Amino acid sequence: MAGTFAAALEARGIAVDNERFVAEVEGTNEMNEAGMPVLKRVHIRYRVPVPEEKREAAERALARHVEKCPTAQTLKGAVEVTAEADWE
Repeated sequence: MAGTFAAALEARGIAVDNERFVAEVEGTNEMNEAGMPVLKRVHIRYRVPVPEEKREAAERALARHVEKCPTAQTLKGAVEVTAEADWE
């Protein structure tokens, strides 16, 4: 997921410093009918420095991230995937 977002930023002319690009991922499990825990939600919080003049482009990339991410699309219908970013 992070690689897809980094590529989207770079396609918009936003350099991604791999040492400062951080993705924190939190998953939420719920019990199914059989009493087994199953993954229901994944939330990604990116921390990536983006210059002020590139923020609008970065926001657009983030807004489309889940719909363009192959992993998120694979999980679609079974796991809710959301993303947010702190542009530092």
